[in-house]
Amino acid sequence: MKNTKITLAHGSGGKLTHELVQRLFLPNFNNDVLSLLGDSAILNINGAKLAFTTDSYVVKPLFFPGGDIGRLAVSGTINDLAVVGAEPLFLSAGFIIEEGFEMSLLERIVGSMRETTALTGVDIVTGDTKVVESGSADGLYINTCGIGIVNDGINLSTSLIEIGDKIIVSGTLGDHGMAVLSERESLGFTPSIKSDCAPLSSMIKKILASDAHIKFMRDPTRGGLATTLNEIVNTQKYGIVIDEQTIPVNDGVRALCEILGYDPLYIANEGKVVIVVSAHDADKVCEILKEDSLGRDAAIIGEVVVEPKGKACLKTVIGGTRIIDMLVGDQLPRIC
Repeated sequence: MKNTKITLAHGSGGKLTHELVQRLFLPNFNNDVLSLLGDSAILNINGAKLAFTTDSYVVKPLFFPGGDIGRLAVSGTINDLAVVGAEPLFLSAGFIIEEGFEMSLLERIVGSMRETTALTGVDIVTGDTKVVESGSADGLYINTCGIGIVNDGINLSTSLIEIGDKIIVSGTLGDHGMAVLSERESLGFTPSIKSDCAPLSSMIKKILASDAHIKFMRDPTRGGLATTLNEIVNTQKYGIVIDEQTIPVNDGVRALCEILGYDPLYIANEGKVVIVVSAHDADKVCEILKEDSLGRDAAIIGEVVVEPKGKACLKTVIGGTRIIDMLVGDQLPRIC
């Protein structure tokens, strides 16, 4: 790697993050499970198919419209299990707390975690607490791990994707990233932009219970939809084309992105899922999503194509087509 020091861009979920994984972590930790680089690891143990995942949360500020670091930590880990087809069962919670942190704030965050787990029936069954010196942790960091079970008959993989499959997104893009940025910088948008931070396991369970041929799912968090699409097509013998006119974006998010020069395709989401599904099942899946409050803005936004192989492209509103590359820098650091 050319970089001699870690930068914020290494945590963006974009090109530098993937370079760090491919050139440092994979060579040192590589095994058949890790090499798949899924949102969760799928483990076969005595005939049972388990999903295991972990994530750390360093969002700034800790509280934002639509959520807080506690709701974010629980939702994010549950979603990482759900998008691989697992039924989330148990979580761990590790707290790194800065000396001097207000106890009342910690109580609010823990209460938010309790409320979010109650929505899904998932229990926090183990954890850890560390306190570091004042000035060492920016208030509070949270690490969560999750375990779920993948039921028989569920198999999701990019290897199952075929030409003609449709791309669905479960709702509007960029809500979380723009909500965090707006709160951090006190931009004072009215009405305020709210994060989409939410656990999606119940909604995802509904589409998995249908007879729809779901090929692959991923939640478009760091790096947004653009990064997720690149992760899907990378090294594959197919490409993806999406239509800008069909991509749902809230008016407030669109306006703020235009003012600041951001692209909603690259903004983080914490309550959305990208689904690759067979063409004949796409409308049905979209309708199932729309019946859920978390999927009411679901839309079919594109399809899997022959060319260009290994690339994600966007049909623009003016009739052109451009390649959607993976994020190079870090538009919005500390958003999750």
